[in-house]
Amino acid sequence: MIVQDKEFGEVIVRKNPLSNGIKFSISTSGRLQMSVPKHASDFLVKRFLDRNRAIIREKLPLNDPATQRARDAKKKILMKKAREYLPYRLEYHAKLYGYKYEKCRLTHANTRWGSCSSNRTISLNIGLMNIPEKLRDYVIIHELAHLNHMDHSEAFWAEVGSHDPHYKDHNRRLKHYSPGV
Repeated sequence: MIVQDKEFGEVIVRKNPLSNGIKFSISTSGRLQMSVPKHASDFLVKRFLDRNRAIIREKLPLNDPATQRARDAKKKILMKKAREYLPYRLEYHAKLYGYKYEKCRLTHANTRWGSCSSNRTISLNIGLMNIPEKLRDYVIIHELAHLNHMDHSEAFWAEVGSHDPHYKDHNRRLKHYSPGV
């Protein structure tokens, strides 16, 4: 549930059946997030928010609501670009190197460029659209290699290296960028 607040903008409210109190945190989008008991009413949530404004301001590094909206707009644009590009680039490399995956998922995680699950789903971060193409291709090749090696063993790196001879440089350069949007 989202609560609109004049000071904090959109506040994410998560009702948790295991919670016996109200806890505040910052979501990955920089919004104020509240975890509340399942039975907490909207009135109680808003009243608790009003009564704890000073503590929230003091303890939590919140983004300005305008910054939240700008980030959301940027994320929407990146998602559109990523949908138009990343699945096709993944398919290109999969065919080129003989990989078979089940599904491509687009994410906007703050800490990962991509992942490969045991059900053969490749997840790619929309933040890849903000980095040079050679590094994007490296991430795609890296995730495809996980289809054969679900670890970072020598065999895994040998496979990555067989498709991208400059993978060590690409891996090093990738660390200068952040996957978060």
